[in-house]
Amino acid sequence: MRRAGTRARRGMLGAELAALGAAVVADFVLALRVPGANGGWAAPLTGILVSSGTAIPVLAVLRRRFPRHIGVLGSVVAALSVVTTVVAVAGTVRAQPPIAEVVAAGLLTASAGRRLPPRQAAALAPALGVVMIAAPLLRYDVGAPGTLLAVAAAAYWGACVGVGLILRAADKRQRDALDRVRAQERLQLARELHDLVSHHVSGIVVRVQAARAITEAGADEGNHAAVYREIEEAGGAALDAARSLVGMLRDTEDVPPLSGAVFGDAVRAATGSAARVEIAEELDQLPVPPQLAATVNRVVTEALTNVRRHAPSATEVSVSARTEADDLVLEVRNDGVPATPLSSPGGFGIIGMTERIAMLGGSLTAARERGSSWRVTARLPLGTEDAPFSTLPRGI
Repeated sequence: MRRAGTRARRGMLGAELAALGAAVVADFVLALRVPGANGGWAAPLTGILVSSGTAIPVLAVLRRRFPRHIGVLGSVVAALSVVTTVVAVAGTVRAQPPIAEVVAAGLLTASAGRRLPPRQAAALAPALGVVMIAAPLLRYDVGAPGTLLAVAAAAYWGACVGVGLILRAADKRQRDALDRVRAQERLQLARELHDLVSHHVSGIVVRVQAARAITEAGADEGNHAAVYREIEEAGGAALDAARSLVGMLRDTEDVPPLSGAVFGDAVRAATGSAARVEIAEELDQLPVPPQLAATVNRVVTEALTNVRRHAPSATEVSVSARTEADDLVLEVRNDGVPATPLSSPGGFGIIGMTERIAMLGGSLTAARERGSSWRVTARLPLGTEDAPFSTLPRGI
């Protein structure tokens, strides 16, 4: 499938290059048949306009290399075409043939209709249509054969708009199909999770019933230990299997590490590129239990969300972690806090973070510092050096 898609893209690129090359050659032939340019200072300007007519097809090809800048490329093409038309209408230099410009602008019109957001596409596509039609209509005298190119340009623009919208709809159908497939797969995983947990929990119930029967019968302690060990192993197997399936049910982006993670990776995964990270050396590779990794992710992401919401002009955002006495201290600092709080919908982010930290036996504070700085500080019991985080509650 990838090879077929690559061949199709290469085929489309080859067709575009052939069409643009033919348009440039046609413009060159038409330019030779038009009487020479005005002499003197106008000659350099003629060369510049001819060069812009060659550069416009190059900009159309570059949209494949820079698909996120189609709006910029289309705007530049429209501006260059407008300048060439205005100069020709002013009579400073001879009219430059517009065939290559029209072909290139049409390709960018189709790309805008396919990839740009609706508002940008609705602004850029008509602008390109105007310059495509105005170029042959205004650069030549009324009644000249060149003005007939305006009719062809209008039809070509309409076809490009239609192609762009068709491709946009096809892309949306493909995304919807992928979403449906993912949803079906998640439902299947949910059913498997239900069956798996039911199986393991049933085994735990049976073992508990056996333990109660042994206790009521007054059997020796050895039987108790064996049954309790089996219950513990069954519970651990159920938790491991549930974690595995729930991990597959999660979104694939920005997923906090839940098991086998080290503290530094948990912090960096939550921070991404949104802030500068400073982690003490003794904490960087320190293994953390799943519940702590999830809590760190919640605290950091919520704090960074508050930075974007309440201090959009912040220039310095940092996330740091260190040890103080027997505590782990996680801090998120930022500047750019306005003197008057920005109006924004209220939330429960700080409350939620505080509750999560309190459940692990820690504390959280969030307050303004001197000047325009804000600091969120979370403190968690680190435990002994031999058994870090041993005092945290157990759980998923």
